[in-house]
Amino acid sequence: MLVLIGIGLVFAAVFGGFLLERGNPWVLMQPAELLIVGGAAVGIIMVANTPAVIRKMWRGAAAALRAPAQTRQSMVRYLRMLYEVFGFVQRAGIVALEQDVEDPVKSRIFSNYPEFLADNDTRDFICDSLRMVVIGVTTAHELDQLMDLDIDVQRRGRHEPVNALNAVADALPGLGIVAAVLGVVITMEAIGNAPEMIGQKVAAALVGTFLGILLCYGVVSPVAARLESMSEAHSQFLQVMRVAIVAFARGSSPILAVEYARRSVPIELRPSFLDLETGIKRDAHIPPPPTSAKGDEKGVTDAAIQNA
Repeated sequence: MLVLIGIGLVFAAVFGGFLLERGNPWVLMQPAELLIVGGAAVGIIMVANTPAVIRKMWRGAAAALRAPAQTRQSMVRYLRMLYEVFGFVQRAGIVALEQDVEDPVKSRIFSNYPEFLADNDTRDFICDSLRMVVIGVTTAHELDQLMDLDIDVQRRGRHEPVNALNAVADALPGLGIVAAVLGVVITMEAIGNAPEMIGQKVAAALVGTFLGILLCYGVVSPVAARLESMSEAHSQFLQVMRVAIVAFARGSSPILAVEYARRSVPIELRPSFLDLETGIKRDAHIPPPPTSAKGDEKGVTDAAIQNA
């Protein structure tokens, strides 16, 4: 919503100032100039990017119109979820978590967090990382490296639509000049006509430059900057999840592992210790160990968790 308000304010300020100077709004209505600038911009997007990147770009632009993905309340919920996971492992052993990470939708823990299940990237990141601990093929140090690699790949993937939008933004002023040059060509053909007609054609030509610059600096560049900010916020969020899981894999207690994660949350989103403690005490529900869990499996797998 804030993005729409901002874009609306840009157009209101530009066109409002034009009207205050007694400008004729109908002069700015030049469909041909808009077709040249807008159509060429769409063509540049199609030439310069793969279909996957184009889909990411449109999804990202739509996501930029919504509220921020993470808030202090959502951070409390995610940290509480990890506390429940760690508490369950501490009670039942890591092997008991296998069914939860294999099918999070049916998990007694994850199914209580619909926003987690709806976020495919975060869900796969957490479940795949916990799966490595479940099968016991990695140390805490190796798990840390795996998760860092995953975060880097996701960061680069989320930056692709940002690069695409920035490329279009860079091209828009040039496309505006192209539209203006074509308008000048048409004007030169009509050089023998009345001065009023020539003035209208010159005005139409200048509208092309105006559109290119306005769309570049007033719409596309700000949206690209917003997508970049969202990408960095998502990477920071995954880093928080990484800190918690690695801390628990190194042998920290559930509450200490979650506290490690809380300390790594950016200041503007970091819940207070009291808020997190209240959220855990009030809402956390750790499922009882499955009746099929064996004590010897628990001992072996708990030792594997602390292998670093």
